[in-house]
Amino acid sequence: MNKNEDYRTTALIQASLRKRYARERRFRLYGMLAVLAGFVFLFLLLADIIIKGTPAFTQHYIKVTVDFDRESLELPQDFTSEDLARADYGAVIKLSLREMFPDVSIRAEKRRLYRLISIGAEYSLRDMVVADPALVGKKRNIWLLAHSEASSYLKGQVTAATEEAERKVKDVQMRWLNTLREEGRTELRFNTTFFLAGDSREPELAGIKAALVGSLYTLLVTFCLAFPIGVMAAIYLEEFAPKNRLTDVIEININNLAAVPSIVFGLLGLAVFINFFELPRSAPLVGGIVLALMTLPTIIITSRAAIQAVPPSIHEAALGVGASKLQTILHHVLPVAMPGILTGSIIGMAQALGETAPLLMIGMVAFIMEVPAGVTDPATVLPVQIFLWADSPERGFTEKTSAAIMVLMAFLIMMNAAAVYLRRRFERK
Repeated sequence: MNKNEDYRTTALIQASLRKRYARERRFRLYGMLAVLAGFVFLFLLLADIIIKGTPAFTQHYIKVTVDFDRESLELPQDFTSEDLARADYGAVIKLSLREMFPDVSIRAEKRRLYRLISIGAEYSLRDMVVADPALVGKKRNIWLLAHSEASSYLKGQVTAATEEAERKVKDVQMRWLNTLREEGRTELRFNTTFFLAGDSREPELAGIKAALVGSLYTLLVTFCLAFPIGVMAAIYLEEFAPKNRLTDVIEININNLAAVPSIVFGLLGLAVFINFFELPRSAPLVGGIVLALMTLPTIIITSRAAIQAVPPSIHEAALGVGASKLQTILHHVLPVAMPGILTGSIIGMAQALGETAPLLMIGMVAFIMEVPAGVTDPATVLPVQIFLWADSPERGFTEKTSAAIMVLMAFLIMMNAAAVYLRRRFERK
């Protein structure tokens, strides 16, 4: 009887163990599926961005035989450099295109023919002639920047399979572009304009330089304000602040501020810094202050965690040999806590770099073509530039949007790599 009871008890325990192990295997499987799903979604997102954005790093040029005829340029007999700067280069390009396609006579077709070349080609010719006035009266084969619509066809993004009414590149333009390609008059080059120009209404002339410089100025202001204030606040709260109700309230509010939506900081910046203190609108100075306020809780929390992680023996040893409280903190605690402080600060800065909502509230959504020369000049930042391009209906801005996202991600990866490098460097010390 006892043996039978023992056998049943053992069987029950084994059955319970099998169920427990089965639950553990299922739990592990769910975790693996969750990680896998995360990687799949991340891969799809990155693949989509890279596929859409890669074409933006190249652009097409069309070789046009340009006749720098003085009369076509509307230049006087004895022209000066000022006359050259004001000459009608658009007319010269149109005349050259008509000579290349003499069959084009209808006005609507002429307009379509002119849209093969970017409006920026006029400025390229102007700079060329101003630099070399001897070109006047001569003919030259010159590579001119293609219009974004023409370039989209040459890149294969637009095909004849789509109904003509649903695409901007018409059949006749496709025939002209095919002719130019067969004659070797089209060429694909690296798009330096994307990195060296500011924003533009024309997709082929738009670049990220102004937004990139604006982001750097904004981050510089953010770092100069948020890092010293955040670290000092963390040191005070951990090492000097009395443990009372007021300190508890401050700590709770700092933790709560880290969860406040970023748009609230934008409203604060609009009301206080622009409306009350009348600081310049759309300036990196205001953007940096707003982002510094938003980043401060993150830096304070991570700095406090890094200081708390310093072994108490280091405090006690420093105080035991006669060091003051300040000497203990500056010479012993901070060097040990610095890897964690820097890591948290750079992660906070990376978060600030990707923020858009607070900057929209302070006017950094304006159309800015010029590269800012200082923190008080009108500027925009990379996330806002992406937001503006994503809202543009032209197809050329779609690839620009994805390319700008790739640049922003590269920027964020560099900042995280810097955080890892600094942490390891200080840990070795």
